[in-house]
Amino acid sequence: MSKLSVFLRSAAVLLRPAASTSQARARLHTGPQQEHKTFYEFRTYSIHPHQNAAFLKLTNEKIHLRTAHSELIGYWTVEYGGLNQVFHIWKYDSYSQRAAVRAALAQDPTWISDYISKALPMLTSQDNEVTYLVPWSRLHKPPKEGGVYELASYQMRPGGPAVWGSAFQAAICARDAPGYGKLLGAFHSEFGALNQVHALWWYESADHRAEVRHKAHNDARVVAAVRNSVTHLDTQRNRLMHPCLFSPMN
Repeated sequence: MSKLSVFLRSAAVLLRPAASTSQARARLHTGPQQEHKTFYEFRTYSIHPHQNAAFLKLTNEKIHLRTAHSELIGYWTVEYGGLNQVFHIWKYDSYSQRAAVRAALAQDPTWISDYISKALPMLTSQDNEVTYLVPWSRLHKPPKEGGVYELASYQMRPGGPAVWGSAFQAAICARDAPGYGKLLGAFHSEFGALNQVHALWWYESADHRAEVRHKAHNDARVVAAVRNSVTHLDTQRNRLMHPCLFSPMN
C-alpha cells in the first residue's frame, strides 16, 4: 500500500464523526426552532424604598403614554421574593417592531418629560429578558379579577427542550388542573439567562396558594411528575405578586 493511501485512510478516520461526538451534539440540541415571531419581554425594576409609592403613583398616571406604543400584558408589584420591585410583561410581534417602539419612545417628548425623566431617578436597577411561550402553552387571562400571581422561574441544565422539555411540561401540567392554581403561561428564555423557563400562575389569594402547595405535596401524581423533572433542574426561584390597578391582568 502506498504512503499516500495510508495517509488518506488515516485522515478519513480522523474526520469521521465519533459516536460520542454525535451523542454530545444530540444532548446540546435545543429542539424545534421557534415557530412564531411573537415574543414577550420581561422587565424587572428595583425602586428606592422611600420612592416606591411615588413611582407607582407616577406610573399609574402616565402608563398610557407607554401603552400607546406597544401592548402591555401585565404589571405587578412584588410582595414576596423581592422587595421594592415591579415586574411587567410586554408583547412584541417581532424584533423590528420592538426597535421601532424604542425609537419612537426616544423621540416622544411627553413620554420623556412627564415620565422617564421623573421615573429613572427613582430606580436602583433595571433588568430585562426576552422570552417565548413554550410550544404547548398559550397566554390566558385570569379566571376572575383580583387574586395574586406567582412567577416561578426554573434554571434548567444545558441541553434545551429536547432534553428536559417533556419532563418540564409534565411537571407543570400536573398542577394545571381543577383544584390547583391557574396556569396563565409558560415561557422559555431567548435572551438573558439561557435554559430558563418560567410559569406564570394565578391564585385567589396567598392563602389559596399555600393550600395548593400543601395539596400538591400529598398528590402522588404531582410528586411523581416533579421527581422526573428535578433531575434536569439546577436552581429555582419564585415571586408572589399583586397586579397594579392599570394592569391588563388584574
